[in-house]
Amino acid sequence: MYRHKKIYELRYTDIDAYDNLKPSSLLSFLQESACLSADELGFGYADIAPKKMGFIIVNWYVEFFRPVKLGDKLEVYTWPLRPKFLIFLRDFELFVGGEKVGVATARWCMIDTENYSVLPANAYFKEEDFANYNTERSIDFKTWKIPTHDGGEPVYTKKVTYSDYDHYFHVNNTKYADFLTDVFSVEEFNCKYIKKLQITYVKQCKIGEEIQFFRKALDGAFIVEGRVEGEVRVQFKVELNEI
Repeated sequence: MYRHKKIYELRYTDIDAYDNLKPSSLLSFLQESACLSADELGFGYADIAPKKMGFIIVNWYVEFFRPVKLGDKLEVYTWPLRPKFLIFLRDFELFVGGEKVGVATARWCMIDTENYSVLPANAYFKEEDFANYNTERSIDFKTWKIPTHDGGEPVYTKKVTYSDYDHYFHVNNTKYADFLTDVFSVEEFNCKYIKKLQITYVKQCKIGEEIQFFRKALDGAFIVEGRVEGEVRVQFKVELNEI
């Protein structure tokens, strides 16, 4: 069954102060692989943009079995799952030198790029388009809802600027991963790495808006919310692990 493969060599700009792969760099790799896979399957940017259609990511879930380090060559395998009306699932497996080091899964929506309304799968796809899709899952993850928290510790405020934007004129999904890690101190990552990372994109953020980030420890994880004037725009759930 279909699986797209691409190898990424970690650059110095892809790693953090402790030579671990940064979440934002990982999500950039995954997004790149997803886009290349979509190109192969006939629903890439060049295919759907002229039809005023596009894809946005709604949720990420990533799980690492060990840290990915500077000098590693990360093999990313990805494949789409059969969509369910409005939701498109895509899975990933991550390898270094034949060792499986992580898995990921993402939920996407197809949108009308003129009014940002969500489109059903049959707005572009035919049933026969899915005949050769891989039915295997990288991980059977279903707990997409991140618990909300009242209050939490306010950590910092980020103003959205031009460099945060993508070609849909809102903050690119990978940028939020940097916003997330900035709620932690350098010392908190000493001898630790992100074992599990979950992101829910609630509502788009645009230039000039100020996102205030709140952090709370809950059941062995950290729940982070990014709010604009009290409205939750993005949620994170993060678990750290000892190296």
